[in-house]
Amino acid sequence: MSELIQLEKRDHIAILTISNPPANTWTVDSLAALKKTIAELNDDQNIYALVVTGQGEKFFSAGADLKTFADGDRARANEMAQRFGEAFAALTGFRGVSIAAINGYAMGGGLECALSCDIRIAEEHAQMALPEASVGLLPCAGGTQNLPWLVGEGWAKRMILCGERVTAEKAQQIGLVEEVVPSGQSLEKALRLAEGACKQSPSSIASCKQLVMSARDGRSHSDGWRMERELFVELFHTEDQKEGVNAFLEKRKPEWKNQ
Repeated sequence: MSELIQLEKRDHIAILTISNPPANTWTVDSLAALKKTIAELNDDQNIYALVVTGQGEKFFSAGADLKTFADGDRARANEMAQRFGEAFAALTGFRGVSIAAINGYAMGGGLECALSCDIRIAEEHAQMALPEASVGLLPCAGGTQNLPWLVGEGWAKRMILCGERVTAEKAQQIGLVEEVVPSGQSLEKALRLAEGACKQSPSSIASCKQLVMSARDGRSHSDGWRMERELFVELFHTEDQKEGVNAFLEKRKPEWKNQ
């Protein structure tokens, strides 16, 4: 575990804090730590949900430190691009529910981190942008792929090609974030959502998330419906399926095992 990534576990929820002040920038080490941490959380059967936030009150994350690319070193650029891609792909692939508590500026790789989560909660003072083209770069950690899916091609082009920065209010209007809360309350709201997710069967959540994400792959509706039926039947191989149905019939709270 890198000191640039802090991890706390509260019951079935993991809280991951990007901790590299003053702007919580990503580094080779913190990206590797993120990838490793997600793998460990996937193996922890007691964790059902993940909340990602930034240290402090001003920044969620400002992305990469531009000093890393100042000398034009292609090998370093390749390493960073690969690390960003691997880390955020791992975050996207987290088997449970992931929620970004955007507590401040989310720029470049910082916004791409939030885009890799399932749900985004932004504080009212937060601002978001993908400004890479303004410094001769481009978003290389999912920005050009994930942003259009959420906000549509027009707004994605405004943010990426025109360098437009959006406020939390505008981000909610265009579908970039699901909710805006007062300053200082994003973590609390994210935790409440995570607690709600933890009441669901973790086995069911993993399958549902797989199905929702598969819609991005361009499959036909008939393929999606077929996958739904197949994964529905697969749940009958889990202990959670039996526990969930019987707990309902017996009018008690289910005790999930994530198995």
